[in-house]
Amino acid sequence: MKKEERIAREILEHISGKDNIRSFTHCMTRVRIDIKDDEKVDKSALREIEGVMGVIEDEVLQIVVGPGTVNKVAAYITDITGIKIGDSSELFGDDVAKETKEGIKQKNNTPMKNLLRKIGSIFIPLIPGIVGSGIINGAAGFLKNTGVDPTLTWMQLLTVLGGSIFGYLAIVVGWNTAKEFGGTPVLGAIAGIITMNPALADISLFGTNLTPGYGGLIGAMFAAWLMVLFEKQFRKIIPSVVDIIFTPTLTILTVGMLTLVVVQPIAGVLTEGITVGINWVLDVGGVFAGAVLAGFFLPLVMFGLHHGLTPIHMELINAYDATALLPILAMAGASQVGAAIAIYVKTKNQRLKNVIKGGLPTGFLGIGEPLIYGVTLPLGRPFITACIGAAVGGAFQATMKTASSSIGVSGLPLIPLIVDNKFLFYFLGLLITYTAGFLITYFFGFKESMADNLK
Repeated sequence: MKKEERIAREILEHISGKDNIRSFTHCMTRVRIDIKDDEKVDKSALREIEGVMGVIEDEVLQIVVGPGTVNKVAAYITDITGIKIGDSSELFGDDVAKETKEGIKQKNNTPMKNLLRKIGSIFIPLIPGIVGSGIINGAAGFLKNTGVDPTLTWMQLLTVLGGSIFGYLAIVVGWNTAKEFGGTPVLGAIAGIITMNPALADISLFGTNLTPGYGGLIGAMFAAWLMVLFEKQFRKIIPSVVDIIFTPTLTILTVGMLTLVVVQPIAGVLTEGITVGINWVLDVGGVFAGAVLAGFFLPLVMFGLHHGLTPIHMELINAYDATALLPILAMAGASQVGAAIAIYVKTKNQRLKNVIKGGLPTGFLGIGEPLIYGVTLPLGRPFITACIGAAVGGAFQATMKTASSSIGVSGLPLIPLIVDNKFLFYFLGLLITYTAGFLITYFFGFKESMADNLK
């Protein structure tokens, strides 16, 4: 039996099988399972599965198994249970189980956490496309900076292949938003299309020219959410025999007009405020702002809430052609690498050394969860020293004003995406952060007794 199949079967065993799964999906490192009854889950046993790096109790159960492995584990779960990724195992919700679950999760139901979770759920399925397109975009930009003629056919093709998702991201964001809130996905996609339709440029409403894309992804998400809201309300009052005709028609007409008259103007002001505000914070706060942002980013990653920042990065890219926030936050993962190397050098615990050896390659590639859940977080103090090391790197990146033309990757793979030919500054910041994480953890963050106390 392959390792991934064994992990999948053991996960299913310790969550009481397929009958306890409402739905499941995965991101780059975690299997995310929507559990019907949390009391039937043996979380201690899940943590003891060989290959599982961590278990996060949240709105959905998150089981960290690492990049690459997670895709295969999820595929085996589908093969074993018949539940497809992203699909629900039940036609109608189990109200009793849902109430029990909501009671257990009440401590995590703060408005900000819920908002970030929802946004994360919308963007997590898009990450592979964003990563792949971003790398192609970055390669095209790098070649252009080295003097390659951008009018060459193959360069134009690279630009099309790399830029397509970013040009039409509002459509897939609208689709996922409607799906996440329980509506018809295509209506959400239509909401996204409405916000970016080039024909808007030819229309004047109330004396104001409409602008395609105004309000960005925030506007698209809110419009798609309104599609869900109105669709559900219309469905309550429209007879079933004509539901397929009148519900989508009235939903599109109502929400479409609301989007143009209300949603886009408000979302436009909001996105401009966010992007201008972040740039202002970085310009005025400088070193201090970079240190704070990077130093406090790891807790967001720990709870899986960091994907909620994706629309902010995208709006910065839309407004300024680059996000200065990403290189700063990327230092959090780099510091994890330095901290892990320090622990590897100091410890005599062979099991801990093996975990670090397994997590370091992905750590250098900007995926920090294996080192977080397998090394620094279980040990405790190294997680804090890694945050301090991240602050050092974030301060440096803020000082150098590095920025990325795309999102989806960090660590070493982010180098080709750095704009204004500041590749070297970003790389130097990585080295500084590796070093800071190593030194602070080596001298202040780790004692051998910590490894002895690990299970």
